[in-house]
Amino acid sequence: MAVRISLLLAAEATRDLPVKHVTVQTPLAAAEGRRIGADVVVVPVLRAGLGMLDAVLELMPDARVGHIGLQRDEITAVASQYYAKLPAGIRDSVVVMIDPMLATGGSAVAALERLKHAGARDIRMICIVAAPDGVATVERAHPDVRIYTPVVDRELNEQKFIVPGLGDFGDRLYGTF
Repeated sequence: MAVRISLLLAAEATRDLPVKHVTVQTPLAAAEGRRIGADVVVVPVLRAGLGMLDAVLELMPDARVGHIGLQRDEITAVASQYYAKLPAGIRDSVVVMIDPMLATGGSAVAALERLKHAGARDIRMICIVAAPDGVATVERAHPDVRIYTPVVDRELNEQKFIVPGLGDFGDRLYGTF
């Protein structure tokens, strides 16, 4: 299900990008088509964002990929960066940051700050489930970033998990409960 949702979110987040006309040779004849005409960089927030990456690349196979690794302290819910590797020249790229859960917004804000520090100017964030707190935090810190999500659940619990939510997406994806 995450793959389908990720594909739909990526299509929505990039629907306004310029296109270029191309000709594709099919087994029977040439066919006219369109491809994204902008440089796109997809940045999953590790590790849960990796669960969305293949779907996004299915839609945009020419996209370049960067990675930002953030780990949330389970007691304080504060994110710390342990890894970042971004493609060169993202200033003129459309950056699609992917992270399935937007809970407190702390990790998202940290990742967005890293992207902007690297020069990114056009950033779109896609997530599968969000909490009102996280959306508000990102909008306050980065009002220029567009957030694409199919659902904003009702709240965060005491442990800062989205309710009703999905639990820990990365743990569910990789079986590390």
